[in-house]
Amino acid sequence: MPAIYRVDGNSVLTSPEAAGPWDRRMQHGSAPSALVTWASERIPAPAPMDVARVTIDLMRPVPVAPLTIESEVLREGRKIQLCEIKLLAEGVQVVGATVLKIRRQTQALPDEVKDLPVTLPSPEDSLVEDGHGATSPFAGMVSMRAALGRFGKAGPGAIWFRLDHPLVEGEAVSQAMRAVVAADFSNGTASTLDFRAWTYINADLTVSLSRQPVGEWILLDGESWIGPDGAGLAMSRLADRQGYFGRAVQSLVIEKR
Repeated sequence: MPAIYRVDGNSVLTSPEAAGPWDRRMQHGSAPSALVTWASERIPAPAPMDVARVTIDLMRPVPVAPLTIESEVLREGRKIQLCEIKLLAEGVQVVGATVLKIRRQTQALPDEVKDLPVTLPSPEDSLVEDGHGATSPFAGMVSMRAALGRFGKAGPGAIWFRLDHPLVEGEAVSQAMRAVVAADFSNGTASTLDFRAWTYINADLTVSLSRQPVGEWILLDGESWIGPDGAGLAMSRLADRQGYFGRAVQSLVIEKR
């Protein structure tokens, strides 16, 4: 398959390239997160709207297998639309998500209201991260450039991400999908624990956007907090070349390998 997913109506075929780093039978969280974002953007709205928030609960491991999409509009309004998206595998729900869309309307803002600029190195001036496709097929679909720290290494990190592969066959990758794909890498961007000794799988993902990102490169400027009782948080500020535009938060399940 040339794309990660082939969608026919509500039925989804999944490429093996969707697999993540924890188990080759499980999808990387970025893939289904982008799929539910795509599904929400295809729901008609009463006015032009942009994705403002995506909240994803990974209720069970998402298998590298056929899926079914179920969509519902929970709240329809002139200014907002709240959608619910479910992914099922063999009739069992594996992902539950809500997507909030806000009406697109250009505002004449005061001059002092501007994007916070990015002072970190650009993708071209950052260190090339490679070889991650060996441990995660989906990561092989994404280019990474380290502006601060290194991906998967303990300590603060800021990594640029660019999706280089189509997600849904025959469909363009939206800017909201690009942001969500990058956001699910938060737990590896500024990891506190050694990947070789620990697993820190995210059970959810919330991405909030103040505007739609611009361009192909998305920066995660991240940090992680680890608690003593098996839970943690991975958090990132999202940016593009124009400045910061969003935030991402993951709840982590911490386990010794």
